[in-house]
Amino acid sequence: MKHLLFVILLFTNIAFSQVNFDQYFENKSLRLDYFHTGNSDEDTYSFDELIEEPFWGGSKTNLIDKFDYGNYKFIVKDYQTGQIIYLRTYSTLFSEWQTTDEAKQTVRTFNETIVFPYPKKTVIVEFYTRDRKNILHKKFEYTVDPSNYFIKTERTLSFKSFRVYHSNSSDKAVDIVIIPDGYTSDEMEKFKNDCERFAGYLFNTSPYKENKDKFNIWGIEVPSKESGTDIPAENIWKNTIVNSQFYMFDLDRYLMTKDNKTLRNIASNAPYDQIFILVNTDIYGGGSIYNHYSVCVSDNKFSEYIFTHEFGHGFAGLADEYYTSDVAYNEFYPLDVEPLEPNLTTLVNFDSKWKDMIDKDTPIPTPEIKKYQNEVGVYEGGGYMAEGIYRPMQDCSMKSISVNNFCPVCKRAITQMINFYSE
Repeated sequence: MKHLLFVILLFTNIAFSQVNFDQYFENKSLRLDYFHTGNSDEDTYSFDELIEEPFWGGSKTNLIDKFDYGNYKFIVKDYQTGQIIYLRTYSTLFSEWQTTDEAKQTVRTFNETIVFPYPKKTVIVEFYTRDRKNILHKKFEYTVDPSNYFIKTERTLSFKSFRVYHSNSSDKAVDIVIIPDGYTSDEMEKFKNDCERFAGYLFNTSPYKENKDKFNIWGIEVPSKESGTDIPAENIWKNTIVNSQFYMFDLDRYLMTKDNKTLRNIASNAPYDQIFILVNTDIYGGGSIYNHYSVCVSDNKFSEYIFTHEFGHGFAGLADEYYTSDVAYNEFYPLDVEPLEPNLTTLVNFDSKWKDMIDKDTPIPTPEIKKYQNEVGVYEGGGYMAEGIYRPMQDCSMKSISVNNFCPVCKRAITQMINFYSE
């Protein structure tokens, strides 16, 4: 118990520490690719390679994550002093796969990536995984000497980038890079027009439109050999640049990619905080994972909703609030633990969530009746479960197919994340 308390206090205290970017880092990125292997009950890490990337898209002020949302955490420490100089939390496709039936029956390996500012001196990188109680366990560490001549500097997938929207320098803005999948060379103009359209979707939605001056959006001109995307259940296989596919985890609408390395090689052609894959199809689908990547289809009638909904996951760590749709996961949220996401609660530690936003006369839990239709409350049902887990409003863009409909709790979480990246 003392050891656990120490770890909690450590991660709490560093959230308030300040790190001088210029003292420790250069204005470019170091990418560490690794392999994540395991099954439903356990995981291990192994090193793959180090790659120098030409841009640093993140803040130079907020180097220490203060949200603590993701399933994983990595810490960069100065080798000589042990001081924590960079920290981020994130989730991955592997963390979702662990909750599927397949993970109970076999072992799989996923290639994953962390990115941090390029260190001036030797650093230690520590990797942590959360258990089902959301307690962090150190799983792996790797020492990085920035003068190591095995750090790759070659650009294996070099393509032209273009500005879709620009407001400020990258360290003072949220940088989104949009990557096309299933757009051929003849469809690059369509991709550029689609990027403009989707930027419009983002800034049509609160609180993004009120913070438009804190975003940069980039596109990468990278064609695929074939148009469209894979649909395995229909035996449709397309040769596309980042190998997106429907039926991820055998869920028809779940559109993702396992090709992390190609995705990251392409993303490195621009500064980025968030990666968004735009897939050239009109079939309904998409997906997103916090601080990993997001996916949306280009031409479905619900594309605007899909885009903003999925970006809520990938950027702000928001959870799905629906509970009636089929998903591939088993017991995604333990009911005796407070969810990490800011827009769900099990009431285990509701003080840490949106309790401060509820009127004193609103009952907790809150009945789903007309009286409270537009009130922030605690409504049962969310996170793929009808009972035992609660959401902030009766409706929200994280619950239903609705545009510009984020509830006040989600808006606050998004605004806090925008400020974190743009300060």
